[in-house]
Amino acid sequence: MSTGALPGFRDFYPEQFAQRAWLFERWREVARRFGLVEYDGPPLEPLELYTRKSGDEIVGQLYNFEDKGGRQVSLRPEMTPTVARMVAARANALRKPVRWFSIPQLFRYERQQKGRLREHFQLNVDLFGEGDVAADAELLAVACEIMRSCGLGPDDVVARVSDRRLLTALVRGAGIPEEAIGAVFAAVDKIEREPTEALVKKMTEVGVSATAAGHVLELVKGSDFDALRTEFAGHGEVTSALERFDTYRALLDAHGVREYLRLDLTIVRGLAYYTGIVFELFDARGEFRAVCGGGRYDNLLQALGGVDMPALGFGMGDVVLGELLKARGKMPGGAPALDYWIAPLDGTHRMAATALAARLRAEGASVEYPLKEQALGKQFKAAHGAGARAVVIVGDRYREAQEVEVKDLATGGQEVRPLSWLLDHARTRPTGANDRP
Repeated sequence: MSTGALPGFRDFYPEQFAQRAWLFERWREVARRFGLVEYDGPPLEPLELYTRKSGDEIVGQLYNFEDKGGRQVSLRPEMTPTVARMVAARANALRKPVRWFSIPQLFRYERQQKGRLREHFQLNVDLFGEGDVAADAELLAVACEIMRSCGLGPDDVVARVSDRRLLTALVRGAGIPEEAIGAVFAAVDKIEREPTEALVKKMTEVGVSATAAGHVLELVKGSDFDALRTEFAGHGEVTSALERFDTYRALLDAHGVREYLRLDLTIVRGLAYYTGIVFELFDARGEFRAVCGGGRYDNLLQALGGVDMPALGFGMGDVVLGELLKARGKMPGGAPALDYWIAPLDGTHRMAATALAARLRAEGASVEYPLKEQALGKQFKAAHGAGARAVVIVGDRYREAQEVEVKDLATGGQEVRPLSWLLDHARTRPTGANDRP
């Protein structure tokens, strides 16, 4: 029997689990500051929930099977259908706008590659019941604030933003027939992965002239506001879309995150249900896959739950973000430090050491002590191995004067302290993974 995890799955030893917990803490803290509330749903859903949203072709990417009740089910590959189902079920009772987030583990049976595994954890942020562009700006602000919380600034991460309504208006303004717009979007979505000649061919095959096809590719590659305003000055649909985007940019400025923003009309987000502003976050050096992606999907609740309600959201996976943080030296290493190692001087002080450990734990401190009698030198070695911040030596002073010797393992300093000082220190100790007493 193999002793390793399945292909595409991960073991989280304490060091890796601590890094995951650190990231989740930042996700939850930023979400809390934006008034988002956490929810969850079942990891197993009806297969139809995903085929209704993405078509039967998604089945090849799923961990799906027939359960013992004869139902076709799947491990969840994404969270959006679940949250759409949940919101639709209580649409009339929920306070609007609905501001929810979750951190589910997701599963997809697909080829492993850099930044993509067969399971991952993902922050999902969704807003329901608000169609104003302020909601779009709020959504991107959450994603950018998470980057900032992780120590990633505009020099590290760029938010590439587009608007499907603007792109649709530009395509129409460039003379593309209505029936060919879907094919044009599909070509634009592959603009960084396929040569220009291949993209033009795809568009001409559906009735777009080669001249118009080339012009569209030039427009989206340029993504220049001033140039678009000049070329489409008399086109009402384009002008309206640009004005909406101006408001969006002003709102991001008010949020203090506009410096992350870059207009990029090549961002289409391949999923057909997106209806408005869409975005993806990338590392500024272009070394990794997208860190985050999302946008507005106003028609999804109607399709999945029969409820007409505007909606928007994003997903941010832990795999690519974790790789980026490690590459930039922003991910803390190792498990959180142990607050205290309680070291009985000899066997006669073991009970006192155990009682002191209990008192410090009652104050919220993390504490270890030897579970069998050990020499003091061996205990210091064990304390270093456990990542303890300090060693508290319990000897005759404790019994006679309620005093202990405290050695700071970072500085090497050692002092005699009253027990009352130690208990106060435990109440006010630093709690960061890399802080020391």
